[in-house]
Amino acid sequence: MQEQESRVPEGLWVKCSSCKEILYRKDVVANLSVCPKCAFHFRISAGERLSLLFDDEWEQFDDDLASADPLKFKDTKPYALRLKEGKAKTDSWDALIAAVGAISGIKTVVGAMEYGFIGGSMGVVVGEKVTRCVERALRDRLPLVVISCSGGARMMEGALSLMQMAKISAALGRLDEARLPFLSLLTDPTTGGVTASFAMLGDLNIAEPGALIGFAGPRVIEQTIREKLPAGFQRSEFLVEHGMVDMVVDRRELKDTIARCLRLLLN
Repeated sequence: MQEQESRVPEGLWVKCSSCKEILYRKDVVANLSVCPKCAFHFRISAGERLSLLFDDEWEQFDDDLASADPLKFKDTKPYALRLKEGKAKTDSWDALIAAVGAISGIKTVVGAMEYGFIGGSMGVVVGEKVTRCVERALRDRLPLVVISCSGGARMMEGALSLMQMAKISAALGRLDEARLPFLSLLTDPTTGGVTASFAMLGDLNIAEPGALIGFAGPRVIEQTIREKLPAGFQRSEFLVEHGMVDMVVDRRELKDTIARCLRLLLN
């Protein structure tokens, strides 16, 4: 007997990576891309992050900064081609959106990393945009929130990408001297040079449930030390137990939590 063609449109259903339940996509989206069965947090875009946090419209700035190809890097694919594909995939010139808007009435500068653009990696443009977020917060006396979702420093820009770690950290030092709040939100994944710099420098470091947070990946560490890592190693819950993260917050409670923290730190 000939198999009947499925009438379920592609993309109507989604499978949860954690509990393996088949879910109606609209239900997942309505739940802020959190599994209604097991509370697994699906990865969302930088634009969705901003929509989740800001009250209504926001002003995007420095959105025309684009990466060059200073090293003429070629691996399995030329870096210039990767940049073009990242732009086509995300409609963004690089892996961070910088914006200013109100979070529960509190005007705030927010930088949101876009994993869809070369794994959210940090090159010169990301470093410059995070630094400009700090400078905007300093100029207008506003709090700063940076949402990390990144595989780390971008190898295709070599030492130039690593320099961004010190550059951003120095800028955050000026923000601290000005006594302006900086909240760091760590999402899945936050690794490499991003973790080793601004992601862990918040006045409060807040993580989403189950996020992978660390410098080197678990497999690399196991191969290096030749030991089995403990269960849940480098996940949000493990880090909060060991004092590396201040709190783990469900995405559905994130906006209210950030607003409360900002009010506390601004007083």
